[in-house]
Amino acid sequence: MEKEIILQLENIQKIFKDNRGKNFKAINNVNINLAKGECIGIVGESGCGKSTLARIIAHLTSSSEGRIIYKGEDITDISKQSVKKYYRNVQMILQDPLATFSPRMKIGRYLIEPFINFKIMNKKKAYGYAELLLNKVGLSEDYIEKYPNELSGGELQRVVIARAIGLEPNIIISDECTSALDVSIQKQIINLFLDLKKKINFSYIFITHDLALAESVCDKIYVMYLGEIVEVLEGWNLVREAKHPYTQMLLDSVFSIKNFNKRIEVNKRIGKKSKKAKGCVFAERCPNSTIECLEKKPQLIRINRYASVACKKYEKIREIS
Repeated sequence: MEKEIILQLENIQKIFKDNRGKNFKAINNVNINLAKGECIGIVGESGCGKSTLARIIAHLTSSSEGRIIYKGEDITDISKQSVKKYYRNVQMILQDPLATFSPRMKIGRYLIEPFINFKIMNKKKAYGYAELLLNKVGLSEDYIEKYPNELSGGELQRVVIARAIGLEPNIIISDECTSALDVSIQKQIINLFLDLKKKINFSYIFITHDLALAESVCDKIYVMYLGEIVEVLEGWNLVREAKHPYTQMLLDSVFSIKNFNKRIEVNKRIGKKSKKAKGCVFAERCPNSTIECLEKKPQLIRINRYASVACKKYEKIREIS
């Protein structure tokens, strides 16, 4: 039985203007499906477009082209009234928790604000529920009366997570939300996410640099490079099935005694795609690129039941077979 698709991104593009007024394509024809109760990961180096894509999904910024379909409805250009309902059902957890808080607002007020704004419960009940949320993320009720500057970065992130899960949304977008936490708290938060996923059937989008986290948590992983999806893999099969040279480079860059002497030799520079590279976005860094890779863009093709890859090498293999 196929899972219900709750969110679809169709040919999403985002174009910015650089300092010279020229267009820069930060997101290029991205297609993603998210099923109900599914956890997908979007991985890649800094600057690849992961956070921009997350903000587009969360409706915090608009796409230049393409469609966002939520529960079968095109919400690409929804009204202000409709977007408020969408905000309740799609919550985002940012990497920098401090940017989320007003320094003059106590933690308790921050936690109850969504329940008051959406008229879910009165102030008294909201404060009681806020205490329960704090307990769920490993904080005591005493934090209700504290100000943001009294908390550490990790504690602030746990408060942000408590607020996000409080509304029991359909989708939670996590943009590097565990990067500010120590290892023990990271494990606690991830276990909390997984527990809620089972109990309430949330769908998650994890934006992360942490391939080990993506592999252990995500059902499906989208590998992103310079605004394009270059590979799609099942989470549990990440290491074994990775085919794209960029994905292999990411895996090989994870420090390990076992792979210390097996680093893939690539051009480490990451930046804008040059004008001469009209084909694969990774061609100028790939150790196996050919003239064809520079001139012709590869299509994202399914190579087996577990993986899809955008690479000329596998296009040719499929043509031969």
